Amino acid sequence: MKYDVVVVGGGAAGLGLVATALATYPGKQILMIKKEQETLVPCGIPYTITTLSSVESDIMSTKSVETADVRILIDKVNKIDPKTKKVFTESGKDFEYDKLVIATGSMPIVPRLPGVDLKNVMTVPKDVNEIKKLKSSLTNVKKVVVVGAGFIGMEVSDEIRKSGKDVTIVEALDRVLPVAFDPEFSEEARKIMDKAGIKVKTSSKVKEIIGKDKVEGVLLESGEKIDADLVILSIGYRAETTLAKDAGLSIGITGGIWTDEYMRTSVNDIFAIGDCAEHKDFFTRRANRLMLASVAAFDARVSGTNLFEIKLIRQVKGDLSLFSTSVGGTIFAAAGIDEVDAKVSGFDVEIGNSNSVDRHPGTIPDASKVKTKLIFSKSSGVLIGCQMMGGKSVGEMINVVGTAIQSGMSIVDLVALQIGTHPLVTASPVVYPIIGAALDAYAKLNCAKS
Repeated sequence: MKYDVVVVGGGAAGLGLVATALATYPGKQILMIKKEQETLVPCGIPYTITTLSSVESDIMSTKSVETADVRILIDKVNKIDPKTKKVFTESGKDFEYDKLVIATGSMPIVPRLPGVDLKNVMTVPKDVNEIKKLKSSLTNVKKVVVVGAGFIGMEVSDEIRKSGKDVTIVEALDRVLPVAFDPEFSEEARKIMDKAGIKVKTSSKVKEIIGKDKVEGVLLESGEKIDADLVILSIGYRAETTLAKDAGLSIGITGGIWTDEYMRTSVNDIFAIGDCAEHKDFFTRRANRLMLASVAAFDARVSGTNLFEIKLIRQVKGDLSLFSTSVGGTIFAAAGIDEVDAKVSGFDVEIGNSNSVDRHPGTIPDASKVKTKLIFSKSSGVLIGCQMMGGKSVGEMINVVGTAIQSGMSIVDLVALQIGTHPLVTASPVVYPIIGAALDAYAKLNCAKS
């Protein structure tokens, strides 16, 4: 049977693609093939451990795309043949396509370490059954070692600690959250983990996972041994590109599927979106391994509108690194490039800082302190990055900053930013965190000129 569009994968990228294609090209017949009946909301996975009542509470619904024009098939695609424009499934079916979209996502990286195959050595995949297995295993253990202090590692550790377990994080680099945040924000996150009773070992590499049939601990390269009943490997994810490679699609330098500005691959009529696709930095245009549901949704909108003709001209040539996470109830968020990477990449920067609260007056019961750092190009004054920490309001304020970065706003633009405020829901208009940090940078530049 032939379909106008065949989508391989049913995560955030695949669902977003189908929704966008339905809105842009009504009447087109779409087939989505996904391996599992149930798909998890990726960002919610760590919170299935304690915060959510069950793993089922994190299921991503397909109801929004269940129409007469969309067929959802639970099966696994084993082969793509670009010459005949067909996909072949594990159950023996084959389907012809006009346009094919690969949204196969990513898989946890498993390091080559002695003992990695022991019982109770686990990862955090985007798989319902595996996460159920992880949650079940946690009920009967006392000591947990999490390898990796990125977003997932920190969030999982925080959740496990809430259930009363002894938790140790082991990170090879010299600080936690090393990819998205500068040292002063990493240090704040570490202090929160320390206060929560989570032991953090940075600049530490695992040499071996110890045990006979079941894990008993980890041995560090320093010679230190840490006892553990369960080890969670959280050192990153790799793009799932097996189908693409076998079909002859070009693979980028980071291991993701190469695409152009419209998510088109090197083979005609085949697109790749989400974690399986290679992405490019907004400022440097360097290829990177950016893997976020928000980026996948953006890919889906770009490709979904342009499947059959270019309707949406992509003027934004790279992907913004927009992150939010919760560490012990404090929200950490970042957008764009951090100060360390900016300097490594050759940018001459000016920094604006502010410390404020997100309600006015600050005695409002749910008020939170907000620390903001804005990073500007010194010569042009253009905003290139931001880091924030504070209450839940930070999660939306960082999106305002992301819009500002994408729009090329400058220090002057932010100083003159017009905002709406209310005591119960926002910071004061007099000391609004983003504007306050912009004013700080503006003053520094003016002092330098005088």
